[in-house]
Amino acid sequence: MNTLNMEYNSAKEDLIIPEYGRNIQEMIKYAKTIEDDKYRQAFVERVVDLMLQMATQSRNMEDYRDKLWKHVFRIADYELIVDPPNGERPSKEEAQKRPDMIGYPVTEARYRHYGHNVQELIKKGLSMEPGPKRHGFTRTIAAYMKLAYRTWNKEHYVSDEVIKGDLRSLSNGELVLDADESISNLTNINTGNSRRSSNNNSRGKRGSNRGRSKGGRGRKGKN
Repeated sequence: MNTLNMEYNSAKEDLIIPEYGRNIQEMIKYAKTIEDDKYRQAFVERVVDLMLQMATQSRNMEDYRDKLWKHVFRIADYELIVDPPNGERPSKEEAQKRPDMIGYPVTEARYRHYGHNVQELIKKGLSMEPGPKRHGFTRTIAAYMKLAYRTWNKEHYVSDEVIKGDLRSLSNGELVLDADESISNLTNINTGNSRRSSNNNSRGKRGSNRGRSKGGRGRKGKN
């Protein structure tokens, strides 16, 4: 009586990249035993084509084939002698490299609700020469801080004194607004600027119209 010997996956070696399945891993493992360089190269290229067919959603990616070749070398434990299309064989040392850690912006816990942008605005304000331009920029920072505070905590009212004090503390006493100076919203600042410009334009138009009317009356009188 013949007996059927069944081999469970748990008894087999682990899959290095499970998404490709065991057959791909066995083919790459077999490619390592091929002695003929040309045949080994052609065999692995066919394996890469097969891997590409398994990931149809990524076919249009320009660098996806290079990624597949890197996966082949990874499955082969970097012991496969073939030439990828880019001509660069990845190594185990390169695969183990990790990118440098990206530093997160560090802000004081007390003023976290203002956001990191306020810190950058204050740095820019401190780099400016003292004068009207710097003072105007300081008012803009304070208005932005007031807007950020209201966005973070809509239920509580924030006074101008609180904003001025926080701004003074964040800038180490360099950016200071007068005690009687009110902090307008950013929308009010922009609206005020547009109103002033529109008033100037309207005054200029009225002046030019008066000049035309006087000139017209003068020409009539001469005739």
